[in-house]
Amino acid sequence: MTVTVYSADLVIPITAPSMLGGSVAVEDGRIRHVGDRDWVLRSLTDAGVAFDEVYWPGVLIPGLVNAHTHLQYTRMAELGRGQYDGFEDWANAFNRIYDDPARQDWAEAARDGAEQSIRYGTTCVADVVTDASAATALHDAGMRGVAYWEVMDWSNEQWRSHGIDAVNAALDAMPAQPAVGISPHAPYSLEAAPLLDLPDLARRRGIRLHLHLGESRMEAEWADGRSGMLADLWRSEVASFRAMRAGGIGYSATEFVDQLGVLGPDCHVAHGVYMTAEDRRRLRARSTAVALCLRSNRVIGLDDPPLTAYLTEGNQLAVGTDSLSSSPSLDVLGELPELFRLARSQGYANRDLGRRLLHSATLGGAIALGLSVGPSRIGQLQAGAIADMVFLDVPVSEIVDTIDDVVLHGAGRQVATLINGEVRWADPRFPR
Repeated sequence: MTVTVYSADLVIPITAPSMLGGSVAVEDGRIRHVGDRDWVLRSLTDAGVAFDEVYWPGVLIPGLVNAHTHLQYTRMAELGRGQYDGFEDWANAFNRIYDDPARQDWAEAARDGAEQSIRYGTTCVADVVTDASAATALHDAGMRGVAYWEVMDWSNEQWRSHGIDAVNAALDAMPAQPAVGISPHAPYSLEAAPLLDLPDLARRRGIRLHLHLGESRMEAEWADGRSGMLADLWRSEVASFRAMRAGGIGYSATEFVDQLGVLGPDCHVAHGVYMTAEDRRRLRARSTAVALCLRSNRVIGLDDPPLTAYLTEGNQLAVGTDSLSSSPSLDVLGELPELFRLARSQGYANRDLGRRLLHSATLGGAIALGLSVGPSRIGQLQAGAIADMVFLDVPVSEIVDTIDDVVLHGAGRQVATLINGEVRWADPRFPR
């Protein structure tokens, strides 16, 4: 099979030093070589391998990973263009549209979201699926990622009656490819019994977990209300995070779900806005990544996440757009300038900020979804990895400055998206 060499003025592998004048050789959907262009071409020539070369005068990076979104809400963009006074205000506006059956074709909306994602250089998605008709979007688009079946609004009594059977049936009906997971929606939308059982169910099936955590102010710790025992609450028939709050017990939502066994290296959480130092420590201790969705937080009217604390303390970070119902676009690169400016405003002064944020949008997302190692690894330009890549129309200067330019100015400047080494979207300027 003929090898295609993709060359650019700057190649950013993420897992290796960036290279001015670099190349990536792709064979049968996988990366064969990554390195200086002269070395890659010479290696192929010396091995007697025929190849074609595609050159772009810009930047080549791994495919972006959207570590939290809901593709089925793509046609609710009118919400994402608004501004709200907190989570409940936004939720009321959301429900008015969601509950109108005449307005929604979830399957079509999810397909539209997948197409938009590919256009913006996203090759892998953590897609939270609420309605079964939207469950095939990643599979049908030939994308990588995990379709997480969302579980919410179960009481303890209902759950014990038929909850596990209902979730298993929903999971069995979803396409096995690219992957299936479980999303317990949030601590406040499920009582304790499902939150206790769902992690065990996921781990018995060998699938991943993903939940909203620390997105609503009600999930924050009450410093003056840390009394009572969580174990005593769980033994109650009305055991839930909401019941804990009603009883004046001030433990955070992160502590609540951690003691129920939800967190772990097979789980990542979205938002992470209302997190204390103890909450962040728990996430690190459990190797649980956080998908930051800053633009969504700001549309809804939430506080900013403790980004600099996450960076300096060593939490695993990924990036999500959330859905168009709370965000202006599905462009993962659109999140990065906002995150960059937030980190600077919170006091993060290190020169590596751009590199770390780009890592979060690529390899960080792959880590969050369990796709950073093994034969299907992504988020990196490395020999043996899947050839998921994106070319950017960003002028190249010095390496660190160019990485910062990608972070600050790369949104909307994608010129080609490759999945499995195949061009899935390209600007007319991109050589074919």
